[in-house]
Amino acid sequence: MNRSSFSISGEEFARLADYIYRRTGIFYDENKRYYVEKRVFDRMKATGHEKFRDYFLYLRCDASGQEFQRLVNALTVNETYFFREYDQLKCFAEEALPEMLKGGCGRERPLRVWSAGCSTGEEAYTLAIILLEMLDSDGFGFEVHATDINDEVLQQAEKGVYEQRSVREVPSVYLEKYFVPVYGKYCLKPVVKEKVRFYQVNLLDRAQMQKMRGFDAIFCRNVLIYFDDRARREVALSFYESLRPGGFIFLGHSESMSRIAPIFRVRKFKNAIIYQK
Repeated sequence: MNRSSFSISGEEFARLADYIYRRTGIFYDENKRYYVEKRVFDRMKATGHEKFRDYFLYLRCDASGQEFQRLVNALTVNETYFFREYDQLKCFAEEALPEMLKGGCGRERPLRVWSAGCSTGEEAYTLAIILLEMLDSDGFGFEVHATDINDEVLQQAEKGVYEQRSVREVPSVYLEKYFVPVYGKYCLKPVVKEKVRFYQVNLLDRAQMQKMRGFDAIFCRNVLIYFDDRARREVALSFYESLRPGGFIFLGHSESMSRIAPIFRVRKFKNAIIYQK
């Protein structure tokens, strides 16, 4: 079997896409067919399957769930980097954060921030660096929770070791303060790593989402674009329950919570538009 001759029929693709959607909420339409095919081919080759129908049966009947997780991992690797969408981060640090601190968080209890769909950890560690800069010298407590459906990227994130391309937007003062260069790579210092907790969460798993409570801010940027309208609404409602009253949610620049579920208040700050419970 070779890649050039491999293809999935329209019916087979629809069945696979539906199966993935029902288990993860991630929706792949016909435009993503080539993308999905390539990764399915790699998994078929790794598991020794010549025909798609045999692999699909194996995928569904694997009681351990390991093969489905490996396929999901292959489908959900996304490129990210530190200090991405800087204007939003500036809004978080200089405009939203002071409002959150007025409610007593940081001193009476830790400020809690959630990076949902954290991928390899750049966003979560960026938030930790910002909070260390803004809060640590004043004795405020905080914690950053970082989740993803892909267990391989979570393992990579926990290592805290990054290539040059991931740190290309890190201000030089922070690069020197919070990273150690080692053989062409950049290792985060323990002061940052100890502030972030990584664990696996499926945003469409209601039992898991019910455990995600008491957050002051949620970052879910460029994640909901992979869901359909129904799944987006379900996740939005879960996020609403996860936030404390007055808590904020940050989406990607191209995303609008108002079009998903009009339950959040739109806040137009100087540096960004964000949403508040």
